[in-house]
Amino acid sequence: MEDKIDIMSLTKSELKDFFTEIGEKPFRAKQLFSWLHNKCVYDYDEMTNLSKSLRDTLKEKTYISHIKPYNVQRSALDPTAKYLWELEDGNMIESVWMEYKHGNSVCISSQVGCACGCTFCASTIDGVVRDVTAGEMLLQVMRMQELEGKKVSNIVIMGSGEPLLNLENLIKFIHIINDEDGQNISQRNITVSTCGIIPKMYELADEKLQITLAISLHAATHEKREKIMPIEKAYPLDELMKTCDYYFEKTGRRLSFEFALINGVNDNEESVEELTSLLHGKNCHVNLIKYNPIKERDYSNVADTQALAFKNMLEKNGVNVTIRRGLGLDIDGACGQLRRRYTR
Repeated sequence: MEDKIDIMSLTKSELKDFFTEIGEKPFRAKQLFSWLHNKCVYDYDEMTNLSKSLRDTLKEKTYISHIKPYNVQRSALDPTAKYLWELEDGNMIESVWMEYKHGNSVCISSQVGCACGCTFCASTIDGVVRDVTAGEMLLQVMRMQELEGKKVSNIVIMGSGEPLLNLENLIKFIHIINDEDGQNISQRNITVSTCGIIPKMYELADEKLQITLAISLHAATHEKREKIMPIEKAYPLDELMKTCDYYFEKTGRRLSFEFALINGVNDNEESVEELTSLLHGKNCHVNLIKYNPIKERDYSNVADTQALAFKNMLEKNGVNVTIRRGLGLDIDGACGQLRRRYTR
């Protein structure tokens, strides 16, 4: 398929250009886009308002990418499901379906594996294999909607991979999923998580999207963060904070800081004071996450009482903070766990 166009990964504007190039009217782009991204039809022969000759041309020049569920784990504790998808080249990626009172959320992957090397994460153990296409990101959302029989309202790009190292495909995904002729999911309902790839954060800021950007922080000093997140060596915390300020100035969107509480590593009062100092004066929100242990690492979770005490100390210091509700704790919920089980 190397000589064919990946039609699922084209924005509506790119589809118009494609149809113009093959001598068709630009309005065909809206028709095809609606079939793919609204009606979720992935067989050209079922697209009845396209002529047979046009369908034949599409088959000749393009392909519709597919992903298939290789394994699904369902929690016995709550309506959470962990999907392991097999891509067309045999690679595997993960997604998670989560149900909340405010609606249904999905967490999707942006890369096969990850190159960032965070010491507490399973996704990065075997490095990165390749980027996930915009179409493959979309299909994670659409296939879960189909298999769960429910509509997605919120999307988190926080699965395997560093989204900003796949920025072009990420931006295309956001525009396609947000399009009124497709799933029409608001940009404000999309969260992108990053370790803090500073040059790409500047590029993303200049796009002026209305998404939520979540910074994987996990330590509030250069010395401590460097020990658990090697990316700190390339993009140190002081520069990262300046970049966060630029992002807020450009987009007007409050940033979120992810802080995974790891027993004996970053769960003490000293960490509270360091985090308070780092975020002083910033329009932001801290999302505390109880660490989900993986067998390849020696880290352990904190007790509920310790997580609550940490939160209370931050609130006393004037920090806007919540503890993320833990879902799917009885399945391979941490990033990369399920994929590693089937690809080693």
